Amino acid sequence: MGRERAILVHLRLADAEEQEDLEELRLLAISAGAEIVGVVEGARQQPDSATYVGSGKAEEVRLLVAATGADLVLVNAALSPGQERNLEKAVGARVLDRTGLILDIFAQRAHSHEGKLQVQLAQLEHLATRLVRGWTHLERQKGGIGLRGPGETQLESDRRMIGERIRVLHKRLDKVRKQRLMRRRARQRSVVPTVSLVGYTNAGKSSLFNVLTGADVYAADRLFATLDPTMRRVELPAAGAMILADTVGFIRHLPHGLVAAFRSTLEEVQFADLLLHVVDASHPENRAYVEQVDRVLAEIGAEDVPRLIVMNKIDVLGDTPHVERDGFGQAARVFVSARTGAGLPLLLDAIRERLGPRRVRAQVRIPLSEGRLRARLYGAGTVLSEVVDGDTLLMTLEMSREAGRWLAAEQGAEVTFVPPVGAEGQAAHAEHV
Repeated sequence: MGRERAILVHLRLADAEEQEDLEELRLLAISAGAEIVGVVEGARQQPDSATYVGSGKAEEVRLLVAATGADLVLVNAALSPGQERNLEKAVGARVLDRTGLILDIFAQRAHSHEGKLQVQLAQLEHLATRLVRGWTHLERQKGGIGLRGPGETQLESDRRMIGERIRVLHKRLDKVRKQRLMRRRARQRSVVPTVSLVGYTNAGKSSLFNVLTGADVYAADRLFATLDPTMRRVELPAAGAMILADTVGFIRHLPHGLVAAFRSTLEEVQFADLLLHVVDASHPENRAYVEQVDRVLAEIGAEDVPRLIVMNKIDVLGDTPHVERDGFGQAARVFVSARTGAGLPLLLDAIRERLGPRRVRAQVRIPLSEGRLRARLYGAGTVLSEVVDGDTLLMTLEMSREAGRWLAAEQGAEVTFVPPVGAEGQAAHAEHV
C-alpha cells in the first residue's frame, strides 16, 4: 500500500492553556507513514462545537482536498465524535484527530504480545466512543493510517461485540500484569538496582540504551521509534551490575487510554531505583517537554523516584560534556552525546554516584557445595573476587545492604559488610550480619 496523502490542520486557540505544536503534528504524520501534501492553519477564540475548525476553514480544507487529491485530513487536536463526523462530511475526506494518529503509530510499533494487547485495548476503547458514526464510511479491511490494528478486521461491528472484545483484552492483560509482577519481584529479591530511561519521544533514549548496553534496539529519528519496553542486565565499568530499561517515549497530551493501557509497562518506571530522564538538548522546546514528562511521571505515581537529567545531543549544539550539580553537591544534569559517545564516562560516574548509597562492599562465606547459592550471589551484586578457604568459598562483592541481609536471613549465608579496600580501620569497622 502506498503512502497516504494527508493535509494537516492546525488551529491556535486563544483560550487554550497549552498550544499544540504544528511541527510535532508533522513529525507524527511522517512517523505514521503519511505524505504531507498541504497545511491549513488558523486561529480561533475557541473551537467550533460542530466541526472544530468552523465553516470557513472547513471549506478551505475541502478545496485543498479537491486540489491535492488528499486521502486524509489530520487535525492537531482531540476531536469529539460529532466534530470528527461533521468535519468528514464538510471536507469530503477521512478525518483523524491527534489521538487517533498516535494510536495508529502505536499499532505499527507494537511487536511484543503485551504491546499488541495494550494497543488493541486503547484503540477499541477509543473507537467505542465513535460507534455513533457507524462503520460504512471506514472500509477498514483496506487499512491505512488510523485503520490498522483491531479496526482492520471489522469484527467489532456493534457495541456488544466491542464490549466483549474489550473484556477479553482486559483479562489477557491482567494475566500479563501478574507475570510482569512476578518478574519484578524476582528482580527485587536479587536486589540488583533498576535504572529506567524516560523522556519525551525522540529524545535519544534508545540510542543511549544501545551505547550503554551494546544492544541493538531499534533507534530512529522519528517519534515513538520504541514502543515495547526492553530490559538488559548490564555490568557498567563505573557503576556495577544493574537492570537498564528502555521505555516508550512520552508526548504532550498523551491519550489517557494509552496511559491506562500501558500502566503495567509504565509501572517499571514507578518501581525503578533511578530514572535517567533523557532530554534533547538541541530542541528549542525541551523545557516544555521536561514539564510534560514530569506530568506523566506524576500521573503514574513515579514523581518521587530519584532522577538524573541526561542532556543528550550536545554534538548538535557544539557543546562539551560536563556535569551540573544541585545545591547539595549531587550530580543533577549530565551533558552527553549518545551518537558520538561524548560524556558517557561522566554519565557512568553520575549513575554510580546516585546509586552509591545503596551499594556497599561485602564478604560472603558459603559452603563449597552450595553451587546454586554461588550463582545467586553472582545475580545479587558485582563479584570482585572469590577465594577457596578450606571447605568454604569466601566471596567479595559490591551489593546493596538489602541484598546482604536477605542472603543472611533467607539463605543462611555468612555476610560481613566492610569498608572499601584501603579505608582506615577496615577490620575494626567490619559489620557482621
